[in-house]
Amino acid sequence: MSLPWQHVLARDLVLDPVPSDLSHDLDYYSNHATYFQVTEPHQVLDVLATSEVEVTVPVHTEAALAVPWEQARPVSRPDVDDAWRAFDFALPSSLADQTAEAHAYAAESLTAARPLGEAVVEVMRRIHADFAYDKTATTVTTTVDDIFDQRAGVCQDFAHLTLACLRSHGLAVRYVSGYLATTPPPGKERIVGADATHAWASVWVPGDGWLALDPTNDQLANDRYVTLAWGRDYSDVPPVKGVIFTEAKSSTLKVEVDVAPQEPAQ
Repeated sequence: MSLPWQHVLARDLVLDPVPSDLSHDLDYYSNHATYFQVTEPHQVLDVLATSEVEVTVPVHTEAALAVPWEQARPVSRPDVDDAWRAFDFALPSSLADQTAEAHAYAAESLTAARPLGEAVVEVMRRIHADFAYDKTATTVTTTVDDIFDQRAGVCQDFAHLTLACLRSHGLAVRYVSGYLATTPPPGKERIVGADATHAWASVWVPGDGWLALDPTNDQLANDRYVTLAWGRDYSDVPPVKGVIFTEAKSSTLKVEVDVAPQEPAQ
Protein backbone atom coordinates (compact mmCIF):
# COMPACT_ATOMS: atom_id res chain seq x y z
CA MET A 1 0.00 0.00 0.00
CA SER A 2 1.09 3.59 -0.68
CA LEU A 3 0.89 5.45 2.63
CA PRO A 4 2.29 8.64 4.18
CA TRP A 5 5.11 6.57 5.69
CA GLN A 6 5.45 4.01 2.88
CA HIS A 7 6.27 4.86 -0.73
CA VAL A 8 5.87 2.04 -3.26
CA LEU A 9 8.59 2.29 -5.90
CA ALA A 10 7.67 -0.89 -7.80
CA ARG A 11 5.42 -3.93 -7.54
CA ASP A 12 5.17 -7.06 -9.67
CA LEU A 13 3.17 -10.27 -9.62
CA VAL A 14 4.23 -13.35 -11.59
CA LEU A 15 1.91 -16.37 -11.88
CA ASP A 16 2.85 -19.79 -13.25
CA PRO A 17 0.96 -21.25 -15.08
CA VAL A 18 -0.05 -18.07 -16.84
CA PRO A 19 -3.72 -17.39 -16.00
CA SER A 20 -6.39 -17.31 -18.67
CA ASP A 21 -8.11 -14.42 -16.88
CA LEU A 22 -6.53 -11.70 -14.73
CA SER A 23 -7.65 -8.33 -13.37
CA HIS A 24 -6.52 -5.81 -10.75
CA ASP A 25 -8.68 -3.77 -8.41
CA LEU A 26 -8.87 -1.97 -5.07
CA ASP A 27 -11.11 -3.48 -2.41
CA TYR A 28 -13.36 -1.61 0.02
CA TYR A 29 -10.40 -0.81 2.31
CA SER A 30 -8.16 0.38 -0.57
CA ASN A 31 -6.10 -2.82 -0.59
CA HIS A 32 -4.64 -3.88 -3.93
CA ALA A 33 -6.30 -7.11 -5.05
CA THR A 34 -5.59 -9.32 -8.08
CA TYR A 35 -8.10 -11.85 -9.40
CA PHE A 36 -6.83 -14.65 -11.61
CA GLN A 37 -8.08 -17.91 -13.07
CA VAL A 38 -5.92 -20.81 -14.28
CA THR A 39 -7.92 -23.24 -16.40
CA GLU A 40 -5.20 -25.56 -17.73
CA PRO A 41 -4.38 -28.70 -15.71
CA HIS A 42 -1.34 -28.23 -13.48
CA GLN A 43 0.42 -29.87 -10.54
CA VAL A 44 2.15 -26.73 -9.19
CA LEU A 45 0.88 -23.16 -8.91
CA ASP A 46 3.54 -20.51 -8.23
CA VAL A 47 2.57 -17.03 -7.02
CA LEU A 48 5.54 -14.66 -6.78
CA ALA A 49 4.94 -11.12 -5.48
CA THR A 50 7.86 -8.69 -5.50
CA SER A 51 7.80 -5.10 -4.24
CA GLU A 52 10.26 -2.32 -3.62
CA VAL A 53 9.26 0.21 -0.98
CA GLU A 54 10.72 3.12 0.96
CA VAL A 55 9.53 3.07 4.58
CA THR A 56 9.95 5.70 7.28
CA VAL A 57 8.98 5.64 10.95
CA PRO A 58 5.34 6.76 11.41
CA VAL A 59 5.15 9.99 13.39
CA HIS A 60 2.38 10.99 15.82
CA THR A 61 1.94 14.21 17.77
CA GLU A 62 2.14 14.11 21.55
CA ALA A 63 -1.07 16.10 21.80
CA ALA A 64 -3.03 13.54 19.74
CA LEU A 65 -1.77 10.62 21.82
CA ALA A 66 -2.50 12.50 25.05
CA VAL A 67 -6.24 12.80 24.39
CA PRO A 68 -8.31 10.82 26.93
CA TRP A 69 -9.04 7.44 25.37
CA GLU A 70 -12.80 7.96 25.75
CA GLN A 71 -12.52 10.88 23.33
CA ALA A 72 -10.81 8.68 20.72
CA ARG A 73 -13.89 6.56 20.07
CA PRO A 74 -15.39 7.30 16.64
CA VAL A 75 -18.86 7.63 18.15
CA SER A 76 -17.52 10.46 20.33
CA ARG A 77 -15.80 12.34 17.52
CA PRO A 78 -18.25 13.37 14.78
CA ASP A 79 -16.16 16.55 14.48
CA VAL A 80 -13.24 14.61 12.93
CA ASP A 81 -13.40 14.24 9.14
CA ASP A 82 -12.37 10.57 8.93
CA ALA A 83 -14.42 9.37 11.92
CA TRP A 84 -16.97 7.76 9.59
CA ARG A 85 -14.20 5.67 8.01
CA ALA A 86 -13.09 4.47 11.44
CA PHE A 87 -16.56 3.34 12.54
CA ASP A 88 -16.29 0.03 10.69
CA PHE A 89 -13.20 -0.91 12.72
CA ALA A 90 -14.99 -0.40 16.04
CA LEU A 91 -17.62 -3.05 15.26
CA PRO A 92 -17.38 -6.78 16.06
CA SER A 93 -15.91 -9.06 13.38
CA SER A 94 -15.92 -12.82 12.96
CA LEU A 95 -12.38 -13.49 14.25
CA ALA A 96 -12.25 -10.69 16.85
CA ASP A 97 -15.37 -11.25 18.92
CA GLN A 98 -15.75 -8.63 21.65
CA THR A 99 -16.13 -11.01 24.57
CA ALA A 100 -16.70 -10.11 28.20
CA GLU A 101 -13.25 -11.47 29.05
CA ALA A 102 -11.61 -9.26 26.41
CA HIS A 103 -13.50 -6.22 27.74
CA ALA A 104 -12.42 -6.93 31.32
CA TYR A 105 -8.81 -7.53 30.29
CA ALA A 106 -8.56 -4.14 28.55
CA ALA A 107 -10.43 -2.33 31.32
CA GLU A 108 -7.41 -2.71 33.60
CA SER A 109 -5.49 -0.35 31.30
CA LEU A 110 -8.33 1.82 29.98
CA THR A 111 -8.94 3.69 33.21
CA ALA A 112 -10.97 6.90 33.29
CA ALA A 113 -9.47 9.79 31.25
CA ARG A 114 -6.15 8.01 30.75
CA PRO A 115 -4.19 9.26 27.70
CA LEU A 116 -4.95 7.17 24.61
CA GLY A 117 -1.34 6.42 23.68
CA GLU A 118 -0.36 5.41 27.19
CA ALA A 119 -3.41 3.16 27.65
CA VAL A 120 -3.24 1.22 24.37
CA VAL A 121 0.53 0.73 24.61
CA GLU A 122 0.02 -0.80 28.06
CA VAL A 123 -2.55 -3.23 26.62
CA MET A 124 -0.02 -4.19 23.95
CA ARG A 125 2.71 -4.79 26.54
CA ARG A 126 0.44 -6.82 28.79
CA ILE A 127 -0.56 -9.12 25.91
CA HIS A 128 3.11 -9.63 25.10
CA ALA A 129 3.85 -10.52 28.73
CA ASP A 130 0.76 -12.63 29.45
CA PHE A 131 0.55 -14.75 26.28
CA ALA A 132 3.29 -17.07 25.00
CA TYR A 133 4.33 -17.29 21.35
CA ASP A 134 3.56 -20.87 20.29
CA LYS A 135 3.07 -21.92 16.65
CA THR A 136 1.35 -25.14 17.73
CA ALA A 137 -1.25 -23.58 20.03
CA THR A 138 -3.69 -22.17 17.47
CA THR A 139 -4.94 -22.24 13.86
CA VAL A 140 -6.28 -19.67 11.40
CA THR A 141 -9.79 -20.21 12.81
CA THR A 142 -8.86 -19.72 16.47
CA THR A 143 -11.32 -17.55 18.41
CA VAL A 144 -10.66 -14.94 21.10
CA ASP A 145 -11.99 -17.38 23.72
CA ASP A 146 -9.48 -19.97 22.47
CA ILE A 147 -6.61 -17.50 22.86
CA PHE A 148 -7.57 -16.78 26.47
CA ASP A 149 -7.91 -20.51 27.16
CA GLN A 150 -4.52 -21.37 25.63
CA ARG A 151 -2.75 -18.23 26.85
CA ALA A 152 -0.65 -18.68 23.70
CA GLY A 153 -0.70 -18.08 19.97
CA VAL A 154 1.05 -16.36 17.08
CA CYS A 155 1.06 -12.86 15.65
CA GLN A 156 -2.37 -13.28 14.04
CA ASP A 157 -3.88 -14.30 17.39
CA PHE A 158 -2.27 -11.45 19.31
CA ALA A 159 -3.52 -8.96 16.72
CA HIS A 160 -7.05 -10.36 16.99
CA LEU A 161 -6.84 -10.21 20.78
CA THR A 162 -5.78 -6.56 20.63
CA LEU A 163 -8.71 -5.82 18.32
CA ALA A 164 -11.21 -7.55 20.60
CA CYS A 165 -9.93 -5.88 23.76
CA LEU A 166 -9.86 -2.32 22.44
CA ARG A 167 -12.94 -2.52 20.21
CA SER A 168 -14.99 -3.76 23.17
CA HIS A 169 -14.46 -0.28 24.66
CA GLY A 170 -15.49 1.53 21.48
CA LEU A 171 -12.06 2.22 20.00
CA ALA A 172 -11.49 1.68 16.27
CA VAL A 173 -8.73 -0.86 15.56
CA ARG A 174 -7.55 -2.31 12.24
CA TYR A 175 -5.98 -5.71 11.58
CA VAL A 176 -2.80 -5.12 9.55
CA SER A 177 -1.08 -7.75 7.43
CA GLY A 178 2.46 -7.20 6.22
CA TYR A 179 6.10 -8.09 6.57
CA LEU A 180 8.74 -7.45 9.20
CA ALA A 181 12.42 -7.24 8.30
CA THR A 182 14.30 -9.45 10.76
CA THR A 183 17.88 -9.21 11.93
CA PRO A 184 20.02 -12.37 12.10
CA PRO A 185 21.73 -13.29 15.38
CA PRO A 186 25.22 -11.84 15.92
CA GLY A 187 27.79 -13.63 13.78
CA LYS A 188 25.14 -15.27 11.57
CA GLU A 189 24.39 -14.45 7.92
CA ARG A 190 20.90 -13.43 6.89
CA ILE A 191 19.03 -16.43 5.48
CA VAL A 192 17.11 -15.65 2.28
CA GLY A 193 13.45 -16.64 2.57
CA ALA A 194 13.54 -17.02 6.35
CA ASP A 195 11.21 -14.09 7.09
CA ALA A 196 7.44 -14.50 7.44
CA THR A 197 4.17 -12.75 6.90
CA HIS A 198 3.42 -10.73 10.02
CA ALA A 199 0.32 -9.21 11.59
CA TRP A 200 -0.26 -6.37 14.00
CA ALA A 201 -3.00 -3.90 15.00
CA SER A 202 -3.43 -0.15 14.55
CA VAL A 203 -5.61 2.13 16.65
CA TRP A 204 -7.42 5.18 15.28
CA VAL A 205 -6.04 8.45 16.68
CA PRO A 206 -8.50 11.27 15.94
CA GLY A 207 -6.97 13.78 13.55
CA ASP A 208 -3.61 11.99 13.57
CA GLY A 209 -4.01 8.74 11.65
CA TRP A 210 -3.49 5.27 13.12
CA LEU A 211 -1.07 4.11 15.82
CA ALA A 212 0.41 0.70 14.88
CA LEU A 213 0.94 -1.72 17.79
CA ASP A 214 2.81 -5.02 17.55
CA PRO A 215 1.99 -7.10 20.65
CA THR A 216 4.03 -10.03 19.31
CA ASN A 217 7.24 -8.01 19.63
CA ASP A 218 6.09 -5.47 22.23
CA GLN A 219 6.82 -2.40 20.12
CA LEU A 220 5.29 0.25 17.91
CA ALA A 221 5.68 -0.32 14.19
CA ASN A 222 8.77 1.34 12.78
CA ASP A 223 10.64 1.47 9.46
CA ARG A 224 11.19 -2.32 9.48
CA TYR A 225 7.45 -2.91 8.98
CA VAL A 226 6.03 -3.17 5.46
CA THR A 227 2.26 -2.76 5.28
CA LEU A 228 0.61 -5.09 2.79
CA ALA A 229 -3.11 -4.71 3.54
CA TRP A 230 -5.59 -4.05 6.34
CA GLY A 231 -9.13 -5.04 7.27
CA ARG A 232 -11.48 -5.95 10.10
CA ASP A 233 -9.55 -9.16 10.82
CA TYR A 234 -7.52 -11.84 9.03
CA SER A 235 -10.49 -13.00 6.98
CA ASP A 236 -10.42 -9.69 5.07
CA VAL A 237 -6.75 -9.91 4.07
CA PRO A 238 -5.43 -13.47 3.57
CA PRO A 239 -2.49 -13.39 1.13
CA VAL A 240 -4.24 -15.85 -1.22
CA LYS A 241 -7.78 -17.20 -1.24
CA GLY A 242 -9.94 -18.95 -3.79
CA VAL A 243 -11.24 -22.27 -5.08
CA ILE A 244 -9.32 -25.21 -6.56
CA PHE A 245 -11.01 -27.98 -8.53
CA THR A 246 -8.89 -31.09 -8.17
CA GLU A 247 -8.87 -34.87 -8.21
CA ALA A 248 -5.82 -34.96 -5.94
CA LYS A 249 -6.07 -36.72 -2.58
CA SER A 250 -3.81 -34.14 -0.90
CA SER A 251 -1.90 -30.93 -1.51
CA THR A 252 1.04 -29.06 -0.02
CA LEU A 253 1.42 -25.31 0.57
CA LYS A 254 4.90 -23.81 0.71
CA VAL A 255 5.46 -20.16 1.59
CA GLU A 256 8.67 -18.12 1.65
CA VAL A 257 9.04 -14.45 2.56
CA ASP A 258 12.19 -12.39 2.20
CA VAL A 259 12.50 -8.78 3.40
CA ALA A 260 15.88 -7.30 2.59
CA PRO A 261 17.42 -3.81 2.33
CA GLN A 262 17.96 -2.60 -1.21
CA GLU A 263 21.62 -2.52 -2.23
CA PRO A 264 22.74 1.09 -2.88
CA ALA A 265 23.31 2.01 -6.51
CA GLN A 266 26.96 1.99 -7.59
